[in-house]
Formats: sequence, structure tokens, C-alpha cells
Amino acid sequence: MTKVLIVEDHASMRESLTAALTAAGDFSVVGEVPNADYAPDFCRHLCPDLVLMDVCTEGGASGLKAVEDIRKTDQAVRIIVMTAFDEITYIPRAKAAGANGFIYKSRSLNDFLEVARAVMAGESRFPEPRTIPLPQGEAPLTDREMEVLRLMCKHMTNQEIARELFISENTVKYHKMNMLGKTGFSKAVDLAFYMISNGWINPLY
Repeated sequence: MTKVLIVEDHASMRESLTAALTAAGDFSVVGEVPNADYAPDFCRHLCPDLVLMDVCTEGGASGLKAVEDIRKTDQAVRIIVMTAFDEITYIPRAKAAGANGFIYKSRSLNDFLEVARAVMAGESRFPEPRTIPLPQGEAPLTDREMEVLRLMCKHMTNQEIARELFISENTVKYHKMNMLGKTGFSKAVDLAFYMISNGWINPLY
């Protein structure tokens, strides 16, 4: 029996997942928590085999940060990140944080069970990364450019971005210039607004 911890702030989603997992017969839900900040403590006390981790949780707590925190002390537990948003940075960030799988909430409950069983069998399950329909340009943004762009969308200055990524301010400016050339925007603020307004980047998580 696989012991599962559900980290999700919507009661209806928690109830649906609990019902589906319980009915499946090979899962046992040992805990539910609406705030990801408490997930590491719940993991220590409940010792689940699998964590279903929402990205955006109660009180603005980030599920991606919780994955990182759990991984600092527990390499064995399997973690599947889930979200209702089409945010393009969540999949690579979930991988980097140490998640074993990723699923969109728009998928069926049977899909959740299939991914959960695959992850528990030792597989890594991530959807194909989503691409950005940019106004211009064939060349995709690099991983580093995406990191700079995400921090731009958080209204961080060049100095703050440089400090966050351990690079120089000139390197930040270089990445911004490349992004503008690839996307056809004339100003970085316009590119950031485009990403946020179309839901491609969520600056809060």
C-alpha cells in the first residue's frame, strides 16, 4: 500500500484525489495539507511514500519551494507536482527542485493514478515542455534567458537578478538584449507584460 500525502489548497480537489486514490485499492492517503510551507514537517511525521504537491497553495506558499525543502532531508520520497496553470517555467523548475513527475489538474483522475503508479515504479513522468507563441522569432529562449525573464516578471532590477543568479549585471543586460532580439519587443518591460498578461509566467509562484 502506497502512503500518500496531498498538498492542495482546494478542498474539492483534495476530496476528489482522496476518493480516487482510496478507491484504487493500492494507495492510502495518510494526510492532507492546504499550505505547502507545512509539507516538509508533514513528511517527517507521516513518512509518506508519495507526495502530490500543488504549485500554488494557501497563503501564497509555493509548492516548488516545498519540494526543494523536502529534498534537503529526504531523497527517497516520490513527489509529483501538479498545477491548474499553463505556466511554462513550472515543469523545468519542478525537475530542478527534485520532483519525480508533473501533471496538469485538467487531466482525469485515472491519469493521476497512472502517473502515480509509474512514479512509484521508479519512472520519471513529465509532460512535453510548453512553448511560447512569441510575436516574432524562430529561436527559442535558452534556459538561462528563461530564468532572467522569470525574475524580470517579478519586477526585479538588473542588480537583483544578477545577485539571484550569481552572474554580473552586464550578463543580465546581455541576456535581456538577446531576448528582445529573439522576440521582437523593443523594451524588456513590454516583454514581461506580454508573458504575465498571457499567463505564460506567474510572478507570484
